[in-house]
Amino acid sequence: MVPDEEVGHLSALGARCRAVRSDRQLTLQAVADRTGLSQSMISMVERGRASPSIGTIVAISSALGVRVGDLFDFDHGGQLDPVLRKEDQDSISTRDGVTRRNAVAAADQGLGVNFNEYQVGCASAEELLHHEGFECGVVLEGTVRVDVGEASYTLTEGDSINYHSAIPHRISNIGDTPARTVWVNLETYEAS
Repeated sequence: MVPDEEVGHLSALGARCRAVRSDRQLTLQAVADRTGLSQSMISMVERGRASPSIGTIVAISSALGVRVGDLFDFDHGGQLDPVLRKEDQDSISTRDGVTRRNAVAAADQGLGVNFNEYQVGCASAEELLHHEGFECGVVLEGTVRVDVGEASYTLTEGDSINYHSAIPHRISNIGDTPARTVWVNLETYEAS
């Protein structure tokens, strides 16, 4: 059973996705083509019937030409302070055990720095996804496998990787302890 609070968040996320897609005059098929997701999965997210992975949220936001934070109701009170305290950083947790904390959100620069935690056996998405931009990451703790296109890379503490986000990719915890990473996303698309 999904807690009532999560149902409300899923419904709000879905409504924002649908509103942006409608505003941009995109079909479900167009978003599916841009992400590698199925039309039915996108429809389920829009109706609040699916608990999307972090990767799914990132892929959908990219396909819609918006930042991930634009799909959530994060309120920082219009604060322009260059310091964002840990307790004020946006955090998203999925039901399947992935947490993403946005430590630096410089949306106007197309830059995001995220602390990600993957519980044992969890992944950023169920399948390889793609979106606009460029990514690089460093493993702080644990062991992850990063699938990029046809290649798979096993990374442990201190290892790093970088790749174009348009190449289908996924990050999985293949170790026997939680994995923690720092991921930098550079969004290179032009918002419509």
